[in-house]
Amino acid sequence: KQWYQRRVAITAGEGSYIDKKCPFTGDVAIRGRLLRGIVNNMKMKRTLTIRRDYLHYIKKYNRFEKRHKNISAHVSPAFLDVGKGDTVLVGQCRPLSKTVRFNVLKVIATAAADKKKFTKF
Repeated sequence: KQWYQRRVAITAGEGSYIDKKCPFTGDVAIRGRLLRGIVNNMKMKRTLTIRRDYLHYIKKYNRFEKRHKNISAHVSPAFLDVGKGDTVLVGQCRPLSKTVRFNVLKVIATAAADKKKFTKF
C-alpha cells in the first residue's frame, strides 16, 4: 500500500462507504502493472470493463494489424462519476473474482473532454 498513500482519492479519504476490495480503504494491495484503458462496459455491480487497443506487427506482410484486449476491473464507490468512454488508470492486485484482477485507481479523462482528440485508431 506504500505507492498510493499520498495519492488517496478525495472521496475515499472522506467517504463513509465500506468496500473490502477498495485499494484506498480496503484490504487490497496494488502490485504489478499499471494500465490505461477506455471504459467499455459498466453493466456489472462495482465492476467495469476497459478496452485496450494496440498494434500487432505481421512480419510476413511488413504491416501492423489492430488488436484489443478487454480487462475487467473493480470500481470503488470513490469513483461514482466514471462513465462509458472515460479513460481510467487501473492497477494490478490479487484476484478479486474469477475475471477481476485489476482495480480502478484514477479517472484520467472523461468522455466529453476527449471527444475531439486524436486517438490511435
